[in-house]
Amino acid sequence: MRVVQEFIQEDIRISVFSWNNKYILKFESGPMEQTFKIPETDVLDEEDLKGFWTGDFFEKVKLRFKEMGQSFRAEVENL
Repeated sequence: MRVVQEFIQEDIRISVFSWNNKYILKFESGPMEQTFKIPETDVLDEEDLKGFWTGDFFEKVKLRFKEMGQSFRAEVENL
């Protein structure tokens, strides 16, 4: 597995890997993570991956983390 890029944006750790002819995009926030796999053949240039941590897609990732966090906290309260 090759690490393409790792950075933090708006308190979300973003890791991009290249493995088994796929790009793996991993978004981490606290105890939660979201992972997406994209065939390398669908990406002309690694620079094109920036679209996944900008704009509408990234906004949806952040919203999903918010929803995940609410569900997680509600479940912990019920323990």
